[in-house]
Amino acid sequence: MSRFSTRRARVATSLAALTLSALALSACAGGSADEATAAADDESASHGDITLQLSWIKNEEFAGEYFADSEGYYTEAGFDSVTLVPGPSGGIPEIMSGTADISISDAVQAGAAIANEGAPIKIIGATFQANPFTVLSLADGGDIATPEDLKGKKIGVQDSNMTLFNALLDANDIDPSELTIVPVQYDPAPLLNGEVDGFMAYLTNEAISVEMEGFATTNFPLAENGMPFVAEVFIVTDEKIASDREMLKAFLAAEIKGWTDAVNDAEAGAALAVDVYGKDLGLDPEKAVAGSVAQNLLIDTEETRENGLFTVSEKLQKETIATLERAGITVTADVLFDMSLLAEVYEQYPELIAYAG
Repeated sequence: MSRFSTRRARVATSLAALTLSALALSACAGGSADEATAAADDESASHGDITLQLSWIKNEEFAGEYFADSEGYYTEAGFDSVTLVPGPSGGIPEIMSGTADISISDAVQAGAAIANEGAPIKIIGATFQANPFTVLSLADGGDIATPEDLKGKKIGVQDSNMTLFNALLDANDIDPSELTIVPVQYDPAPLLNGEVDGFMAYLTNEAISVEMEGFATTNFPLAENGMPFVAEVFIVTDEKIASDREMLKAFLAAEIKGWTDAVNDAEAGAALAVDVYGKDLGLDPEKAVAGSVAQNLLIDTEETRENGLFTVSEKLQKETIATLERAGITVTADVLFDMSLLAEVYEQYPELIAYAG
């Protein structure tokens, strides 16, 4: 067994894994937003029990959810319980079948479901303002820091990530013939063994593992090199927006509070993962803290400091749509995003915008 995490690259895998059977279980949107909004906006109202499908195992990636649960933010928002179901999962089948009320996914998976299968779903907020993908290299090896550095190199790419990697090449005007693509799995051992010069990885996962093994690393983040798109997004069905609008707003408010705590105390968020929610996973405390710190850099941005957590500006929406187009996914921003619920939450609770401690 490898000493490294073998986390599956969930984003690109979904491009091949989305199934018609899950989508067939969807219901047409019923009622109207006006009818839902007309319901009494009472903070003491109960929203009962809901299920949140997580995209990955219960590690530090979901620190905000752990805070929302352990600090009672879900309860204060009117929920009897919020069940956190671990992945790995793209989250689409669960919300389509009704086994989950809300899922954590990413723009690529949501966009692919809409464009390829006509899924009636929306992104209502994004935890990560930038995706965590990177081409990882060793500082004394490939040392890939610019698009030009990719040329002539051997790059390890997982089958599931080929679509994104080819889109990265296109975004940087690099012909595939100018480098060598080497099929790899999710263990970065080929990078350390010198079999490849670069390796498709996550800034919040494999990049940390390699560095913790004592190797100086260089990262070539996709988000900073022509491939910006939001990740760790909350997705729901159109029907849920129409029929349970107040519930979704209450959920977002609780999540904002939870992620405010996570951004302001990365170590505490990591401890909740290691000692409580992911206790049975044997998580590495040091890596959990490093992961929390790394992901907070994707969350805490100039945009979110000004407009609040989970915000997806019109500019970022357009950039996300352009990235999806490069990956062969054609969808429009108004079909992929519905930021109106988040706007209503911040209008009702403007104090939630100022989260930095």
